[in-house]
Amino acid sequence: MLELSNIDAYYGESHVLHGLSFSLGEGRLLGLLGRNGAGKSTCMSTVVGFLPPKRGTVVLAGERVSGWAPENISRRGISLVPQGRRIFRSLTVKENLQVAERLPSHGGRSPVWSLARVFEIFPRLKERQGQFAGSLSGGEQQMLAIGRALMSNPRVLLMDEPSEGLAPQIVADVGRTIALLKGEGLSIILVEQNIKMTLNLADEVVIINTGRVAFCGSAAQAAADQELISRHLGVF
Repeated sequence: MLELSNIDAYYGESHVLHGLSFSLGEGRLLGLLGRNGAGKSTCMSTVVGFLPPKRGTVVLAGERVSGWAPENISRRGISLVPQGRRIFRSLTVKENLQVAERLPSHGGRSPVWSLARVFEIFPRLKERQGQFAGSLSGGEQQMLAIGRALMSNPRVLLMDEPSEGLAPQIVADVGRTIALLKGEGLSIILVEQNIKMTLNLADEVVIINTGRVAFCGSAAQAAADQELISRHLGVF
């Protein structure tokens, strides 16, 4: 579904990603792990077109999309739930969802998302659809950020630190939501500092260390290798 091959990316003169390669299968969930500053969010920015790679390719369903404008990549079916949520605080919940609405431009296993479907997944958003988004709790804002990404009807969903800053019970709710979306057939890349949640949800795991792939394999294999986890992520 999505393949990154030999990606080199820079911020100015700073070389951040070094020959990064991995792939995401259709209907699979890939956990992208690494310490702060390892290059995880930079990788997400490269996939969605915010930071075009200097070298290497990003291929979606057989079509090279690296170098495309972000809006064109989004139209082809890649959607990002950004770190920090970045909702439109002065718009209502419903308006936040409506501005992202797009009919699917692809086939495959991905479900079709509508306002009614998002409200079915997130009944709290339906209850608060007339409220300004800035008045929502942190957990509700995260639900809104996920719902907004779904409204573009992606086939690949990128989630950048969705549990960041949330209470433990809300983190558990986010985990259940991600599991539900995976069950719906979405292909997902999950960037997380919550190692346990990621290993429980993921099919495959990629660990990045200083912009390079340090591990690529099954989540079960990663979870069983305590030395690997300790070396690259710290004890959990």
